[in-house]
Amino acid sequence: MKYMHTLLLSTVLILTGSASSAQSSTGDYKVIDDYVKSLGALDTLNMGTISYIVTKKFPDAKDKVRAIFDWIAYNINFDLKAGRNNDNEKSGTDLVLKLRKATSSGYAALFQDMCSAVKIRCLTVDGYAKYNTEQINEKPDGFNHTWAVVQLGQSPDTWFYVDPTWGSGFTDDKMKIYTKQYNDDYFFADRTIFNYQHFPDNGAWQLGAGPKSLSSFLSLPLVKGAAYEFKIGKFTPDDGIIKATLNKPVLFNIKLNYRSEIDIVSLVIGEEKKKKTKTVDYSFSGGSVIFNYKFTEEDTYPVTVLINNKPVLGYMVEVNE
Repeated sequence: MKYMHTLLLSTVLILTGSASSAQSSTGDYKVIDDYVKSLGALDTLNMGTISYIVTKKFPDAKDKVRAIFDWIAYNINFDLKAGRNNDNEKSGTDLVLKLRKATSSGYAALFQDMCSAVKIRCLTVDGYAKYNTEQINEKPDGFNHTWAVVQLGQSPDTWFYVDPTWGSGFTDDKMKIYTKQYNDDYFFADRTIFNYQHFPDNGAWQLGAGPKSLSSFLSLPLVKGAAYEFKIGKFTPDDGIIKATLNKPVLFNIKLNYRSEIDIVSLVIGEEKKKKTKTVDYSFSGGSVIFNYKFTEEDTYPVTVLINNKPVLGYMVEVNE
């Protein structure tokens, strides 16, 4: 899952209308989202002018950051060719605006520059992400993802995560198809889930609790986009590679902070033509989804846990007698 995550992300909202005299209260973003959507591509303007136009109606700093996130998510596409070649070299803002595409370093650089243009402190963070289950426990040759941290105050809890790349859409596992799909889960993202998905080269930019080392991060299962919707916490197994015995149950326990009804829990087993979906019997106790599953085919294959038909966790399962 070259996961820009793969991660099946929430549906694009088609927003209409204009907000010519808009002013948002922080945390209610529809006014901002509608306004920025109405502006369109602004493809004849430079970065500074775009930054001014998209933020000028919103005096609050957090609202300005939201407007910048929106504009990039709506108007910049992922560069598939560079992504397939593992080319995450820094791209200048002018080039990103000219081509209207980038890898994660270009997204993050543009986001940083637009924030700086409106006097909001923002830093880019190089680090690591896993894009498919084959990368569990496999260390990349170098940094393979870049995101941003935004500072809105002096205390540690006024730093926030933003991933403008994953906020703009996602690719398939082979990184051959890019789906443009706005996802604001990556705007001021939940720290726990973000830290399951991202590991910074500099530990100072891990906000809140998270994996203590790159090896412990790489060993985790693939935490997918719907994890934000269900607000997952701890999970078992917490090792991304499950060594299972044929026809003996494996226990899954996934802690959620989710108030709505859970209708179905299932596993997607295997890939491509061999892929099968199996519904499982589960209990929901103490805020956790709990179930057992017996793997009946001896082999090594990816397994994805779905809740309400949305992917939450990905494992590589090795089944032996």
